[in-house]
Amino acid sequence: MRKLKSMATVAAFTLLGATSAFAAGYPDKPVKIIVAYQAGQGTDTTARYIADYLSKAMGQTFFVENKGGAGGNIGTQAAARAEPDGYTLTMGTNATHNLNSFLYSSLSFDPVKDFEPVILVGSFPMVLVAKSDSEFKTTTDIIDKVKVSSRSADIGMPSTTARLVYELLKEQSGAPLFGVPYKGSSMAMTNLIGGQITLSIDTITAARPQIDGNKLRAIAVTSKSETKLLPGVPTVASQGLPGFEVIAWNALFAPKGTPPDVVAKLNLELQKFLSLPETQQKLLSMGLDVGGGTPGNLAQFVAAEQEKWSPVIKKAGIQIQ
Repeated sequence: MRKLKSMATVAAFTLLGATSAFAAGYPDKPVKIIVAYQAGQGTDTTARYIADYLSKAMGQTFFVENKGGAGGNIGTQAAARAEPDGYTLTMGTNATHNLNSFLYSSLSFDPVKDFEPVILVGSFPMVLVAKSDSEFKTTTDIIDKVKVSSRSADIGMPSTTARLVYELLKEQSGAPLFGVPYKGSSMAMTNLIGGQITLSIDTITAARPQIDGNKLRAIAVTSKSETKLLPGVPTVASQGLPGFEVIAWNALFAPKGTPPDVVAKLNLELQKFLSLPETQQKLLSMGLDVGGGTPGNLAQFVAAEQEKWSPVIKKAGIQIQ
């Protein structure tokens, strides 16, 4: 993330030179941002915040259209098939533009090849939690104790991303961990506090009330470095599993073939947006570490994510359809 930010200033001048007469007049009509989830969810809230800023900054209406369903595939497919003229964009996620290409066997679009990357908006790690009175205090503690005990540690998995944290944790640690799937955070938290499971993996936003209320202990976050979203909580990577990283993210994409000068103009405007202190504070309050960088940075980031998760998902045999 720091590397993306450090390259932004130099890249801005390069991108500025890419603008043309077409981009100079863009946009001259409303711009739609497709969100492949229902209204009110985190990705939707982020997209609306960006749409509001772009409407004011670019002098034309940017609006959100929700097309939820099929794990984000319905809306993402609609965006992929849209006219590549800059007037349809989509707020993608680590699911829609990475994981779904491995989880679903019958996608009618390519989450990578059918889109132009615009900018990484933000990311957030997951957090590994235990009851506040649990014997487990660190990731190393968990691994060491379950390896020498006669029982495995039950870990709640209330989302696909949580499942991936579990799979990577199990693979890299070699510890006898047992994943317990849940349809949502609420029941996983209830069962963890009630002692039905030993640990759980969740978003910081979902776990924070229980952490702040001293019902749960935050053991570690899954980002590469400590996050402002949960200050003082160490990373899994710093507790015996170097290189461990799992983050969820939001990024803006356009249909493949969208003019490069339009992509460049949007990127430059959003670089300004993400550099504003008020934007950074707002995104932090929404549970996001601020992103940034160039379209090329985002393309490299997504490619690295694909390379990382393809073998993990295949080895675990995770398939939705």
